[in-house]
Amino acid sequence: MAEAYDIEKYSRKLKKYIDENRYFHTQGVRFTAASLAMAHGIDYRKAELAGLLHDSAKCIPDTKKLRLCEKNGIAMSDVERENPFLLHAKLGAYIAEEKYDVHDPEILDSIRSHTTGKPAMTPLEQIIFIADYIEPRRNKSPNLAAIRRMAFRDLDETCYMILKDMLLFLQSRSSKIDPTTMEAFNFYEEVHEDRRD
Repeated sequence: MAEAYDIEKYSRKLKKYIDENRYFHTQGVRFTAASLAMAHGIDYRKAELAGLLHDSAKCIPDTKKLRLCEKNGIAMSDVERENPFLLHAKLGAYIAEEKYDVHDPEILDSIRSHTTGKPAMTPLEQIIFIADYIEPRRNKSPNLAAIRRMAFRDLDETCYMILKDMLLFLQSRSSKIDPTTMEAFNFYEEVHEDRRD
């Protein structure tokens, strides 16, 4: 069970540090995560809090993200150094702990991995990863309707579908792919194939 965090107080505080569009996205992720958690028997309060704080570092300028990660000993991959916008997940976990006094490792890990995903995510990590992709304001993915339906039935399969779409999108733009995303895709593709067999 999650500690008794004052989530509305956190929401008001967060609003001061992110822009309006990001705030509305954050509220969408917050409530989508809570709904997914209820559907899958996970603590919805943890999911709601992680969803609220997942992008707490998103609006920090990229150069400052790099400086803050270096200053606080947050490990960065080569891809993250070249694309510092990706650092908002790791930095967001740090901010959740330091500025919002959240110490639950499950919540912090789900914030930390919500951008790239990772192999063998916990159900809460999967929920935040998925909620960020499917919240109601999202409209870019060509397979979003199918992914949204699957999200309430099967977390593993939904992660596979999202990671597959992410990789296709990144490859179409000749963007560098974070190794963790590739590892996550390989893991969930194997789960997908094992089920088919």
